[in-house]
Amino acid sequence: MKDIVLIGAGNRGIKYSEIGLQMEDGFRVVAVAEPIKERREYIRELFNIPDELCFESWEQLLEKEKFADIVLIATMDKDHYTPTMTAIEKGYNIMIEKPISTLPEECVAIEQAAIKKSVFVLVCFVLRYCDFFTGLKKLIKDGVIGKVINVQHAEDVGNVHHSHSFVRGNWGNSKNSSFMLLQKSSHDIDVLQWLLDKKCKRVSSFGSLSYFKSENAPDGSTEYCIDGCPHAEKCYYNAVKLYLESDSKWFRTTATKKEDPTDADVELALRNTQYGKCVYKCNNDVVDHQIVNMEFEDGITVNFTMSAFNKGDRRIVLMGTKGVISGNMEDGYVSLYSFEDETTKKINLTELVTASDITGGHGGGDKGIMQELKNLCNSKEKNIGISYNSVSGHMVAFASEESRLNGGKVIDVEEYTAKILNKVENS
Repeated sequence: MKDIVLIGAGNRGIKYSEIGLQMEDGFRVVAVAEPIKERREYIRELFNIPDELCFESWEQLLEKEKFADIVLIATMDKDHYTPTMTAIEKGYNIMIEKPISTLPEECVAIEQAAIKKSVFVLVCFVLRYCDFFTGLKKLIKDGVIGKVINVQHAEDVGNVHHSHSFVRGNWGNSKNSSFMLLQKSSHDIDVLQWLLDKKCKRVSSFGSLSYFKSENAPDGSTEYCIDGCPHAEKCYYNAVKLYLESDSKWFRTTATKKEDPTDADVELALRNTQYGKCVYKCNNDVVDHQIVNMEFEDGITVNFTMSAFNKGDRRIVLMGTKGVISGNMEDGYVSLYSFEDETTKKINLTELVTASDITGGHGGGDKGIMQELKNLCNSKEKNIGISYNSVSGHMVAFASEESRLNGGKVIDVEEYTAKILNKVENS
């Protein structure tokens, strides 16, 4: 069993820790740094961590000499860089929640530091370990649609999910976290690059915050939903219904920052935090819809769409020289249309990925990423640097955002990356 130091005991940090504990010869958390007492206490009790190894800040924890195998960084986006660099300097291997960092220069610097110290950095791009995308990768490699020519991929964030995380929540304001494409859709850019196994050469992007803003607030709406808003009954985003009257543990624990909140805890949050505010009156500024056009090597063209205005899912269409694969992640199935015999058949991607195939994720991406962490720890090969081209996917996201902010200007990704590398080397 490998020892983990956990920095950030929010939803993701807790989830990975719980999975690691359940794995055979898995992982145990031996120290935790988390400013919120209830979350810190949850991890302390789960792993029976002594009080002297429970800290409010990562600085206190990393003052100590190295005493574990891995540091798991699951803090907010803007709080990744400094603790990661400090942990690398002490010789820790790293598992880090995406994004690696909120600045392209910092992503490159982390990779260079890891190579210098001969440690690995595993980025939590969990889609690579879901049965759906693992199955798609297998179909592409098997050549069932020939050479891939064009891809259409959509991340349907979901209107309520978007209101929770990207309007009211921690990721609604880019100054406090990062821009939408990096914080949410870096998953999708990464998995597209991984599926095609090609480099993205050029990008252009368009998008904006169109709906969740003050001018769309209904007349007479209150600042906080709980204050008797006259539109509460018909509003999709009524915080009282979504948080107080629902049984969504995710919503309730996120709003209260407590693992087992009472109704009184939830009500307090709805009266005093953004989770209770009208969705048209928050401090959010990230886009609620965006498209990215990408040109990959071999002339492959890809269109990626992120939108809040849907139920929530991921959908993909892969068009090749021999046929078409289309499907959505929630179903777990795809349709395969063959040009040869003009037939369509349905394929269960979970069945396609064998139970012994580690990359299948054993039923889910979160479990799969923890299995990958175990593989890296146990590998006889020396794994150093940031795993699996994760930095290049980040560069595509950064370049795409630069395009969006400049009226959809076409950005050469290789030139953009070279500019960032030069900046790091001369800093």
